[in-house]
Amino acid sequence: MAARATSSGRRPLIGVTPRWVEPVEYLGETLAPSEAIAKNFVDAIIAAGGMPVMLPLTADEDLIRRYVDLCDGFSIPGGQDPDPRLWGETDNTTAEKPCPERDALEVPLVRMVAEADKPLFATCRGLQIMNVALGGSLCTDVPNISVPEGTMHWRHDASLVDVVHPVEVMAGTLLSRCAGGVSPLQVNSAHHCCVQRICEGGRLCARSVIDHVPEAVEVPAKRFMLGVQWHPEYTWRRLETDFGLWKAFVSAC
Repeated sequence: MAARATSSGRRPLIGVTPRWVEPVEYLGETLAPSEAIAKNFVDAIIAAGGMPVMLPLTADEDLIRRYVDLCDGFSIPGGQDPDPRLWGETDNTTAEKPCPERDALEVPLVRMVAEADKPLFATCRGLQIMNVALGGSLCTDVPNISVPEGTMHWRHDASLVDVVHPVEVMAGTLLSRCAGGVSPLQVNSAHHCCVQRICEGGRLCARSVIDHVPEAVEVPAKRFMLGVQWHPEYTWRRLETDFGLWKAFVSAC
């Protein structure tokens, strides 16, 4: 798919936080850990007209503020669970492999981006860290979450390439506008955490049709601050609704 040009001909600079890849053994030595971005994630931003750059992981808040000053917009991808201590849970046993390296960058980054009112688009873990950074909480055990009477649990993990369940989009929301008013949306799914208490100023804008698990949150007072629980970086080439998310985000940048 050809890249889109913005109306000004300038590609907005999109700061993308990287995944943290644990060190591996090679020829008897331990290699350094890696920071990386999935190719399909940056390809989506490029095709939508943006210029993605990786923001190296750091806890230096002065450097993070410089990231915020430099970039026109920000995107946070999926990955490891946020640390439950971020929302006050000290005895959580269901979170899987929290990543303090990412938390140390992404929590202050989200807060600074919100303060600067620059566009933010977050997927999966990105939605979760956005919600937590702004005062919300998570459920880290979706398979055992209570569901409304008359509904049934849906398996939310392990399907990135295939579209596996519908989500209901609330009318009049930013998400609805990005997706061209389509509801329900057909999405992929790969998560065992979800939003529990919605962050201050946030609103639920999509939920799973099958079991009502929260699937997207936005912050209406901000210019563009949206997080979705699914992975549109895997499906944007064949789902116009998912590509619409990337296009709307880059346009806002």
